[in-house]
Amino acid sequence: MTGHPAGDGVGPAAAAPWTLLALSPLPAEVLAMLFAEVPVELVVPQARTPEATVAAAGAAELLLGDWTGTLRVTADLVAAAPRLVFVQQPSAGVDAIDVAACAAAGITVANSGDANAVSVAEWCVGATFAVMRSIPYADREVRTGGWPQLEIAKRGGGEVTGRRVGIVGMGSIGRECATRYVALGCDVAFWSRTRRDPAQAGGARWLELGDLLRHSEVLVVVIALADATRGLLGADQLALLPPGGYLINAARGGIVDEAALLAAVRSGALAGAALDVFATEPLPDPHPLRDEDRIVLSPHTAGATAQAQARLIQGIVANIRRAATGEPVRHVVNGLDPLIRRRSA
Repeated sequence: MTGHPAGDGVGPAAAAPWTLLALSPLPAEVLAMLFAEVPVELVVPQARTPEATVAAAGAAELLLGDWTGTLRVTADLVAAAPRLVFVQQPSAGVDAIDVAACAAAGITVANSGDANAVSVAEWCVGATFAVMRSIPYADREVRTGGWPQLEIAKRGGGEVTGRRVGIVGMGSIGRECATRYVALGCDVAFWSRTRRDPAQAGGARWLELGDLLRHSEVLVVVIALADATRGLLGADQLALLPPGGYLINAARGGIVDEAALLAAVRSGALAGAALDVFATEPLPDPHPLRDEDRIVLSPHTAGATAQAQARLIQGIVANIRRAATGEPVRHVVNGLDPLIRRRSA
């Protein structure tokens, strides 16, 4: 087995494996198989509760997060884990992790990088076609004996080609989205907190957020959820979209005000929306979003393709192996050292 000797930083191989606390909802035997060739000793909470997670954290040196968000890396967990030095989140978003608490404790945090970028971007494009052409509505009507040929035309929509598309967020998913909408002949612009040239943004040009909203007949939301982006798109911002516009959200539910979006669709200010993410997941039943057939609903599966999952798993295992064997980890999101050093017991 390889690793860093306790208290010695980076050094020669050590006999003791690293203790990996795994929060992801995978069976223990699957986790054991995935990490069979990695010098780690697996620990899982006795129950999938915050209390059990904190109780299991005492010996943890490495931590694999929970993509469902059920088990979160909180400040309490960080305080209970004095040996913890690295957190690997199995998703692009890190909103289930108290990144600030980890940074203050010297704990490096990494996400899964661009593993699901292509899959999410393809969902966004597919959802655009679905909502603009009323495909889910048509499917339901035909299955129940209807033939809504004329109604579909009255609902509007039309072609995606030539539309003005705005992308909120320009990470790897944003770039993949821009590339695909540009290829469809759309006029594509974007806003992100970091300004980028079109060559770095899949051919899209940067606009201030207000200008982007006024530009966007189709607004695609793929920005990370953080304090600065929570509630970013409320009623005032949605009102800037062109009449009859569409909103596609594959980011996080906390970015878009769901009540304001529903009101805009029901009033006719917006023609529709497609949502893969929600403020509360699973989406409660009953919920007013379920009653609006101009809003396409998807159960947070934009990145759930076989290809994305394979890349995700391979990337996670490889990054934890890097942490345990003295190689710099990839996709660090909190600015700390990518070379993971063991702490004394």
